[in-house]
Amino acid sequence: MSDADSSRARALLDRAADRVFDLTVLERLALAAASTALALLIGLVVVAAAGYDPVQFLRFVFVGSFGDASATARTLKFTTILTLTGVAVAIAFRAGVFNIGVQGQFVVGGFTTVVTILWLAPMFPAGTVGGVLLMVFGTLAAVVAAGAYGALPGILKAYADANEIITTIMLNFVAVGVVGYLVEGAFRGEGNRAPNTERLPEYVSLPRIVYDNPDFSILGFAAALLVVALVAVVMARTTVGYDMVTSGFQQAAATFSGVDAERTIVTTMTLSGMVAGVAGAVFAIMIQGYYSDPAGVGTYGFDAIAVSLLAANNPLGVVPASLLFGGLDSAASYISINSDVPVQLIDGIVGLVVLFVAAPELFRMAAERIGLGGADR
Repeated sequence: MSDADSSRARALLDRAADRVFDLTVLERLALAAASTALALLIGLVVVAAAGYDPVQFLRFVFVGSFGDASATARTLKFTTILTLTGVAVAIAFRAGVFNIGVQGQFVVGGFTTVVTILWLAPMFPAGTVGGVLLMVFGTLAAVVAAGAYGALPGILKAYADANEIITTIMLNFVAVGVVGYLVEGAFRGEGNRAPNTERLPEYVSLPRIVYDNPDFSILGFAAALLVVALVAVVMARTTVGYDMVTSGFQQAAATFSGVDAERTIVTTMTLSGMVAGVAGAVFAIMIQGYYSDPAGVGTYGFDAIAVSLLAANNPLGVVPASLLFGGLDSAASYISINSDVPVQLIDGIVGLVVLFVAAPELFRMAAERIGLGGADR
Protein backbone atom coordinates (compact mmCIF):
# COMPACT_ATOMS: atom_id res chain seq x y z
CA MET A 1 0.00 0.00 0.00
CA SER A 2 1.41 3.39 -0.98
CA ASP A 3 1.79 6.24 1.48
CA ALA A 4 -0.98 8.11 -0.33
CA ASP A 5 -3.34 5.14 -0.04
CA SER A 6 -2.45 4.69 3.61
CA SER A 7 -3.09 8.36 4.33
CA ARG A 8 -6.42 8.23 2.55
CA ALA A 9 -7.48 5.14 4.49
CA ARG A 10 -6.45 6.73 7.77
CA ALA A 11 -8.42 9.87 6.87
CA LEU A 12 -11.49 7.71 6.25
CA LEU A 13 -10.98 6.07 9.63
CA ASP A 14 -10.62 9.45 11.31
CA ARG A 15 -13.89 10.64 9.79
CA ALA A 16 -15.55 7.40 10.91
CA ALA A 17 -14.31 7.96 14.43
CA ASP A 18 -15.59 11.52 14.33
CA ARG A 19 -19.09 10.14 13.88
CA VAL A 20 -18.78 8.59 17.31
CA PHE A 21 -17.29 11.65 18.99
CA ASP A 22 -19.34 14.33 17.23
CA LEU A 23 -20.76 15.70 20.47
CA THR A 24 -18.67 17.66 22.93
CA VAL A 25 -18.67 16.70 26.60
CA LEU A 26 -20.76 19.75 27.47
CA GLU A 27 -23.29 18.90 24.77
CA ARG A 28 -23.60 15.36 26.09
CA LEU A 29 -24.11 16.61 29.63
CA ALA A 30 -26.66 19.14 28.42
CA LEU A 31 -28.51 16.44 26.48
CA ALA A 32 -28.65 14.13 29.49
CA ALA A 33 -29.76 16.95 31.81
CA ALA A 34 -32.41 18.21 29.40
CA SER A 35 -33.74 14.69 28.79
CA THR A 36 -33.98 13.93 32.49
CA ALA A 37 -35.50 17.27 33.45
CA LEU A 38 -38.14 17.15 30.72
CA ALA A 39 -39.01 13.54 31.49
CA LEU A 40 -39.37 14.35 35.18
CA LEU A 41 -41.50 17.41 34.42
CA ILE A 42 -43.87 15.43 32.21
CA GLY A 43 -43.95 12.69 34.84
CA LEU A 44 -45.02 15.18 37.48
CA VAL A 45 -47.79 16.44 35.21
CA VAL A 46 -49.00 12.86 34.75
CA VAL A 47 -48.88 12.30 38.52
CA ALA A 48 -50.96 15.42 39.09
CA ALA A 49 -53.43 14.41 36.37
CA ALA A 50 -53.81 11.00 38.05
CA GLY A 51 -54.88 12.72 41.24
CA TYR A 52 -51.68 12.44 43.27
CA ASP A 53 -49.62 15.18 44.87
CA PRO A 54 -46.68 15.86 42.49
CA VAL A 55 -44.65 17.60 45.23
CA GLN A 56 -45.06 14.59 47.50
CA PHE A 57 -44.14 12.28 44.63
CA LEU A 58 -40.99 14.28 43.92
CA ARG A 59 -40.07 14.13 47.59
CA PHE A 60 -40.53 10.35 47.55
CA VAL A 61 -38.21 10.12 44.54
CA PHE A 62 -35.40 11.97 46.29
CA VAL A 63 -35.92 10.34 49.69
CA GLY A 64 -36.12 6.90 48.09
CA SER A 65 -32.90 7.52 46.17
CA PHE A 66 -30.61 9.28 48.64
CA GLY A 67 -32.74 10.05 51.71
CA ASP A 68 -30.59 8.07 54.13
CA ALA A 69 -27.76 5.53 54.23
CA SER A 70 -30.10 2.66 53.45
CA ALA A 71 -31.54 4.42 50.40
CA THR A 72 -28.08 5.42 49.19
CA ALA A 73 -26.79 1.86 49.52
CA ARG A 74 -29.81 0.58 47.61
CA THR A 75 -29.19 3.14 44.85
CA LEU A 76 -25.50 2.23 44.65
CA LYS A 77 -26.40 -1.47 44.49
CA PHE A 78 -28.45 -0.90 41.35
CA THR A 79 -25.85 1.54 40.05
CA THR A 80 -23.06 -1.03 40.38
CA ILE A 81 -24.75 -3.63 38.19
CA LEU A 82 -26.09 -1.07 35.71
CA THR A 83 -22.62 0.45 35.38
CA LEU A 84 -21.10 -2.87 34.40
CA THR A 85 -23.87 -3.92 32.04
CA GLY A 86 -24.04 -0.38 30.64
CA VAL A 87 -20.32 -0.47 29.82
CA ALA A 88 -20.80 -3.86 28.17
CA VAL A 89 -23.45 -2.37 25.89
CA ALA A 90 -21.43 0.81 25.30
CA ILE A 91 -18.39 -1.16 24.09
CA ALA A 92 -20.40 -2.74 21.29
CA PHE A 93 -22.54 0.29 20.43
CA ARG A 94 -19.52 2.57 20.35
CA ALA A 95 -17.94 0.21 17.82
CA GLY A 96 -21.06 0.19 15.66
CA VAL A 97 -22.09 -3.35 16.68
CA PHE A 98 -25.47 -3.89 18.34
CA ASN A 99 -25.09 -6.26 21.26
CA ILE A 100 -28.64 -6.75 22.49
CA GLY A 101 -27.50 -9.95 24.20
CA VAL A 102 -25.92 -8.49 27.34
CA GLN A 103 -28.77 -9.93 29.41
CA GLY A 104 -27.94 -13.45 28.27
CA GLN A 105 -24.22 -12.91 28.80
CA PHE A 106 -24.99 -11.50 32.26
CA VAL A 107 -26.98 -14.64 33.11
CA VAL A 108 -24.27 -16.98 31.78
CA GLY A 109 -21.62 -15.11 33.77
CA GLY A 110 -23.53 -15.15 37.04
CA PHE A 111 -24.45 -18.83 36.78
CA THR A 112 -20.88 -19.80 35.86
CA THR A 113 -19.58 -17.89 38.87
CA VAL A 114 -21.80 -19.75 41.31
CA VAL A 115 -21.15 -23.18 39.79
CA THR A 116 -17.39 -22.57 39.73
CA ILE A 117 -17.27 -21.43 43.36
CA LEU A 118 -19.42 -24.34 44.57
CA TRP A 119 -17.23 -26.79 42.65
CA LEU A 120 -13.93 -25.35 43.88
CA ALA A 121 -14.96 -24.61 47.48
CA PRO A 122 -13.97 -28.05 48.87
CA MET A 123 -10.47 -27.58 47.43
CA PHE A 124 -9.79 -24.29 49.22
CA PRO A 125 -9.44 -23.49 52.92
CA ALA A 126 -12.37 -21.84 54.63
CA GLY A 127 -11.81 -18.26 55.65
CA THR A 128 -10.87 -14.93 54.16
CA VAL A 129 -8.03 -16.14 51.93
CA GLY A 130 -10.06 -19.02 50.56
CA GLY A 131 -13.05 -16.73 50.00
CA VAL A 132 -11.01 -14.18 48.07
CA LEU A 133 -9.45 -16.88 45.88
CA LEU A 134 -12.85 -18.43 45.17
CA MET A 135 -14.30 -15.05 44.20
CA VAL A 136 -11.35 -14.40 41.88
CA PHE A 137 -11.64 -17.79 40.18
CA GLY A 138 -15.42 -17.49 39.99
CA THR A 139 -15.16 -14.07 38.35
CA LEU A 140 -12.51 -15.28 35.89
CA ALA A 141 -14.75 -18.20 34.95
CA ALA A 142 -17.61 -15.76 34.37
CA VAL A 143 -15.42 -13.57 32.17
CA VAL A 144 -14.38 -16.56 30.03
CA ALA A 145 -17.88 -18.04 29.73
CA ALA A 146 -19.69 -14.76 29.04
CA GLY A 147 -16.91 -13.63 26.70
CA ALA A 148 -17.26 -16.83 24.69
CA TYR A 149 -21.04 -16.42 24.66
CA GLY A 150 -20.61 -12.87 23.36
CA ALA A 151 -18.07 -14.00 20.77
CA LEU A 152 -20.59 -16.37 19.17
CA PRO A 153 -22.83 -13.69 17.60
CA GLY A 154 -19.68 -11.75 16.74
CA ILE A 155 -18.37 -14.70 14.74
CA LEU A 156 -21.73 -15.14 13.04
CA LYS A 157 -21.77 -11.45 12.07
CA ALA A 158 -18.16 -11.28 10.94
CA TYR A 159 -17.93 -14.50 8.96
CA ALA A 160 -21.53 -15.45 8.10
CA ASP A 161 -23.01 -11.94 7.70
CA ALA A 162 -25.67 -12.77 10.30
CA ASN A 163 -27.64 -9.89 11.81
CA GLU A 164 -26.23 -9.48 15.32
CA ILE A 165 -29.45 -7.91 16.60
CA ILE A 166 -31.40 -11.08 15.82
CA THR A 167 -28.71 -13.50 17.00
CA THR A 168 -28.09 -11.70 20.30
CA ILE A 169 -31.81 -11.46 21.05
CA MET A 170 -32.25 -15.17 20.38
CA LEU A 171 -29.20 -16.04 22.49
CA ASN A 172 -30.83 -14.21 25.41
CA PHE A 173 -33.67 -16.72 25.30
CA VAL A 174 -31.22 -19.61 24.98
CA ALA A 175 -29.25 -18.46 28.03
CA VAL A 176 -32.33 -17.94 30.19
CA GLY A 177 -33.87 -21.24 29.09
CA VAL A 178 -30.78 -23.40 29.52
CA VAL A 179 -29.68 -21.86 32.82
CA GLY A 180 -33.25 -22.03 34.10
CA TYR A 181 -33.36 -25.73 33.21
CA LEU A 182 -30.06 -26.41 34.96
CA VAL A 183 -31.05 -24.48 38.10
CA GLU A 184 -34.36 -26.32 38.18
CA GLY A 185 -32.69 -29.68 37.71
CA ALA A 186 -29.05 -30.74 37.95
CA PHE A 187 -27.80 -27.73 39.92
CA ARG A 188 -30.73 -27.28 42.25
CA GLY A 189 -29.66 -27.12 45.86
CA GLU A 190 -30.49 -30.18 47.92
CA GLY A 191 -33.73 -29.66 49.80
CA ASN A 192 -34.46 -26.29 48.14
CA ARG A 193 -38.16 -25.74 47.61
CA ALA A 194 -37.45 -22.92 45.17
CA PRO A 195 -35.42 -23.44 41.98
CA ASN A 196 -32.14 -22.17 43.44
CA THR A 197 -28.61 -23.50 43.54
CA GLU A 198 -26.91 -24.13 46.85
CA ARG A 199 -25.82 -21.01 48.67
CA LEU A 200 -22.23 -19.89 48.41
CA PRO A 201 -20.14 -20.46 51.57
CA GLU A 202 -20.53 -17.63 54.07
CA TYR A 203 -16.89 -16.64 53.72
CA VAL A 204 -17.37 -16.07 49.97
CA SER A 205 -18.75 -12.55 50.17
CA LEU A 206 -17.69 -8.95 49.86
CA PRO A 207 -17.22 -7.12 53.18
CA ARG A 208 -20.03 -4.73 54.12
CA ILE A 209 -18.02 -1.60 54.87
CA VAL A 210 -19.26 2.01 54.86
CA TYR A 211 -22.83 0.82 54.31
CA ASP A 212 -24.31 -1.90 56.50
CA ASN A 213 -26.43 -3.43 53.76
CA PRO A 214 -26.61 -7.20 53.16
CA ASP A 215 -26.98 -6.71 49.38
CA PHE A 216 -24.30 -4.10 48.77
CA SER A 217 -20.60 -3.63 49.29
CA ILE A 218 -18.68 -0.51 48.39
CA LEU A 219 -15.97 -2.82 47.05
CA GLY A 220 -18.39 -4.02 44.38
CA PHE A 221 -18.99 -0.44 43.33
CA ALA A 222 -15.24 0.21 43.34
CA ALA A 223 -14.72 -2.83 41.11
CA ALA A 224 -17.30 -1.44 38.67
CA LEU A 225 -15.48 1.91 38.56
CA LEU A 226 -12.18 0.10 37.93
CA VAL A 227 -13.71 -1.75 34.98
CA VAL A 228 -15.02 1.55 33.61
CA ALA A 229 -11.57 3.11 33.82
CA LEU A 230 -9.90 0.14 32.13
CA VAL A 231 -12.44 0.05 29.30
CA ALA A 232 -12.20 3.82 28.79
CA VAL A 233 -8.42 3.55 28.44
CA VAL A 234 -8.65 0.61 26.04
CA MET A 235 -11.28 2.29 23.86
CA ALA A 236 -9.69 5.74 23.73
CA ARG A 237 -5.95 5.21 24.20
CA THR A 238 -5.03 1.96 22.48
CA THR A 239 -4.77 0.76 18.90
CA VAL A 240 -7.15 -2.09 19.68
CA GLY A 241 -9.82 0.33 20.86
CA TYR A 242 -9.34 2.60 17.86
CA ASP A 243 -9.64 -0.36 15.49
CA MET A 244 -12.79 -1.53 17.29
CA VAL A 245 -14.50 1.83 16.86
CA THR A 246 -13.52 2.39 13.25
CA SER A 247 -14.17 -1.20 12.10
CA GLY A 248 -17.75 -0.96 13.23
CA PHE A 249 -18.45 2.27 11.33
CA GLN A 250 -16.19 1.92 8.28
CA GLN A 251 -15.36 -1.75 7.77
CA ALA A 252 -14.15 -1.22 4.19
CA ALA A 253 -11.83 1.64 5.16
CA ALA A 254 -10.53 -0.30 8.15
CA THR A 255 -9.75 -3.30 5.96
CA PHE A 256 -8.09 -1.05 3.39
CA SER A 257 -5.76 0.33 6.04
CA GLY A 258 -4.71 -3.15 7.16
CA VAL A 259 -7.16 -3.76 10.01
CA ASP A 260 -8.74 -7.22 10.14
CA ALA A 261 -12.33 -5.95 10.40
CA GLU A 262 -13.87 -9.40 10.93
CA ARG A 263 -11.52 -10.27 13.76
CA THR A 264 -12.07 -6.84 15.30
CA ILE A 265 -15.84 -7.34 15.33
CA VAL A 266 -15.36 -10.64 17.15
CA THR A 267 -13.00 -8.92 19.59
CA THR A 268 -15.59 -6.22 20.24
CA MET A 269 -18.35 -8.69 21.02
CA THR A 270 -16.01 -10.79 23.14
CA LEU A 271 -14.92 -7.80 25.24
CA SER A 272 -18.54 -6.73 25.62
CA GLY A 273 -19.48 -10.21 26.83
CA MET A 274 -16.52 -10.32 29.22
CA VAL A 275 -17.68 -7.13 30.97
CA ALA A 276 -21.23 -8.53 31.13
CA GLY A 277 -19.69 -11.59 32.78
CA VAL A 278 -18.11 -9.40 35.46
CA ALA A 279 -21.55 -7.89 36.05
CA GLY A 280 -23.02 -11.36 36.46
CA ALA A 281 -20.28 -12.34 38.90
CA VAL A 282 -20.74 -9.22 41.04
CA PHE A 283 -24.51 -9.77 41.06
CA ALA A 284 -24.16 -13.40 42.12
CA ILE A 285 -21.57 -12.76 44.84
CA MET A 286 -22.63 -9.37 46.20
CA ILE A 287 -26.42 -9.54 45.90
CA GLN A 288 -27.72 -13.10 45.66
CA GLY A 289 -25.20 -15.46 47.23
CA TYR A 290 -26.62 -18.27 45.05
CA TYR A 291 -28.27 -18.46 41.63
CA SER A 292 -31.98 -18.65 41.00
CA ASP A 293 -34.23 -18.96 37.98
CA PRO A 294 -32.74 -16.35 35.58
CA ALA A 295 -36.23 -15.22 34.62
CA GLY A 296 -36.32 -13.49 38.01
CA VAL A 297 -32.82 -12.02 38.32
CA GLY A 298 -33.79 -8.66 36.88
CA THR A 299 -33.49 -7.04 33.47
CA TYR A 300 -30.14 -5.35 34.00
CA GLY A 301 -28.90 -6.30 30.54
CA PHE A 302 -31.89 -4.68 28.87
CA ASP A 303 -31.88 -1.63 31.15
CA ALA A 304 -28.22 -1.21 30.22
CA ILE A 305 -29.25 -0.26 26.68
CA ALA A 306 -31.04 2.80 28.04
CA VAL A 307 -28.07 3.58 30.29
CA SER A 308 -25.67 3.43 27.34
CA LEU A 309 -27.91 5.62 25.22
CA LEU A 310 -28.08 8.26 27.94
CA ALA A 311 -24.27 8.11 28.24
CA ALA A 312 -23.84 8.57 24.46
CA ASN A 313 -22.12 5.14 24.51
CA ASN A 314 -19.24 6.69 26.44
CA PRO A 315 -17.83 4.33 29.14
CA LEU A 316 -17.16 7.25 31.50
CA GLY A 317 -20.63 8.67 30.90
CA VAL A 318 -22.15 5.34 31.90
CA VAL A 319 -21.38 6.02 35.58
CA PRO A 320 -23.63 9.10 36.05
CA ALA A 321 -26.24 7.57 33.75
CA SER A 322 -26.26 4.42 35.89
CA LEU A 323 -26.50 6.54 39.03
CA LEU A 324 -29.61 8.21 37.59
CA PHE A 325 -31.28 4.94 36.68
CA GLY A 326 -30.14 3.32 39.91
CA GLY A 327 -31.69 6.19 41.85
CA LEU A 328 -34.96 5.81 39.96
CA ASP A 329 -35.00 2.05 40.62
CA SER A 330 -34.31 2.67 44.30
CA ALA A 331 -37.05 5.30 44.42
CA ALA A 332 -39.46 2.87 42.80
CA SER A 333 -38.81 0.35 45.58
CA TYR A 334 -39.34 3.02 48.24
CA ILE A 335 -42.50 4.40 46.62
CA SER A 336 -44.07 0.95 46.27
CA ILE A 337 -43.71 0.40 50.03
CA ASN A 338 -44.38 3.87 51.45
CA SER A 339 -47.08 5.37 49.23
CA ASP A 340 -50.09 4.54 47.12
CA VAL A 341 -48.59 6.19 44.03
CA PRO A 342 -48.33 3.58 41.25
CA VAL A 343 -44.71 2.54 40.88
CA GLN A 344 -45.31 2.27 37.14
CA LEU A 345 -44.98 6.05 36.99
CA ILE A 346 -41.25 5.63 37.67
CA ASP A 347 -41.04 3.25 34.71
CA GLY A 348 -42.83 5.86 32.64
CA ILE A 349 -40.28 8.51 33.58
CA VAL A 350 -37.42 6.17 32.65
CA GLY A 351 -39.10 5.50 29.31
CA LEU A 352 -39.42 9.23 28.67
CA VAL A 353 -35.73 9.75 29.42
CA VAL A 354 -34.84 7.10 26.85
CA LEU A 355 -37.27 8.58 24.34
CA PHE A 356 -35.76 12.04 24.58
CA VAL A 357 -32.20 10.73 24.47
CA ALA A 358 -33.06 8.72 21.38
CA ALA A 359 -34.07 11.94 19.63
CA PRO A 360 -31.01 14.13 20.26
CA GLU A 361 -31.64 16.25 17.23
CA LEU A 362 -34.64 17.78 19.00
CA PHE A 363 -32.31 19.26 21.59
CA ARG A 364 -29.59 20.08 19.06
CA MET A 365 -32.11 22.06 16.99
CA ALA A 366 -33.37 23.86 20.08
CA ALA A 367 -29.79 24.76 21.01
CA GLU A 368 -29.12 26.14 17.54
CA ARG A 369 -32.30 28.23 17.69
CA ILE A 370 -31.05 30.00 20.81
CA GLY A 371 -27.41 30.06 19.70
CA LEU A 372 -25.99 27.45 22.07
CA GLY A 373 -23.53 24.99 20.53
CA GLY A 374 -23.82 23.08 17.28
CA ALA A 375 -24.48 26.18 15.22
CA ASP A 376 -21.34 25.70 13.29
CA ARG A 377 -21.94 22.08 12.47
